[in-house]
Amino acid sequence: MAQLLRVQNFNVSRDGIGAGEHQTLENPFGHGVDPAKLFAWAGATASWPMRTAPGGSRGLDDYLTRDYARNIGAEIMGRNKFGPQRGPWENHEWRGWWGDEPPFRTPVFVMTHHERPSFTLSDTTFHFVAGDPATVLEQAREAAQGKDVRLGGGVTTIRQFLDAGLVDTMHVAVSPVKLGSGLRLWDSPDELLDRFHLEVVPSPSGVTHHLFWRK
Repeated sequence: MAQLLRVQNFNVSRDGIGAGEHQTLENPFGHGVDPAKLFAWAGATASWPMRTAPGGSRGLDDYLTRDYARNIGAEIMGRNKFGPQRGPWENHEWRGWWGDEPPFRTPVFVMTHHERPSFTLSDTTFHFVAGDPATVLEQAREAAQGKDVRLGGGVTTIRQFLDAGLVDTMHVAVSPVKLGSGLRLWDSPDELLDRFHLEVVPSPSGVTHHLFWRK
C-alpha cells in the first residue's frame, strides 16, 4: 500500500487565513490570530489529546480529531511551526512550543535552511533538514516505516507541497471567524479542484470541514 502524504486537521479562517504575520514567542500564530477560536472545535471534542477533564463532544468533530494520528509514522513541518527564531540558530535550548511531551510521537522533520543536531523529547525525535519538498518527503517516508506522513504546516509549507504536487489527502477545518490579513492558504478552496476531489461537510460546532483527495 502506498504511503500517503496527509494534511490533518489544519485550521483556517473563513477567508482562508491560517496564521497571522509577525510571529513572536508571545503570539505563536502571529499578530491578530487567536488560536483558541480556530481550534475551538477540536478542543471541545472527547478525543482532544490535551484534554484534562472528562467529557467532550462526540460525532464528526471527534472522529476527525481521532483521525489526526491514525497510521501516521512521521511528520513534516516548517520552521515557523517549530518556533519563532529566524536565521541561524542562536538558542539551541529552544525545543519547540510543546514542552517535554510533544504530541507527535513520531520522527518530525523540520524544514530549515539552518540545520542543527537532532534531539529527542519523550517519544518524538526532531530532525532539522534542508532540501526541497520531494527530498524531505523521501526522508520522512523512510522514517515512517510504511506508515503515512503527516504534513503539519504552517501555511507556507503546505503551499510548497501543494505546488509540488505531493499532497495526497487534506482535511482543512474552516472556522466561521474572519481575519482579514495574514498567511493565506487559499482565496477559495475551488482553486484546488483541478487536482483534488472535494467534499464539504458542515459541523454543528460551526466549522466546515473540507476533505480533499487527489484525482
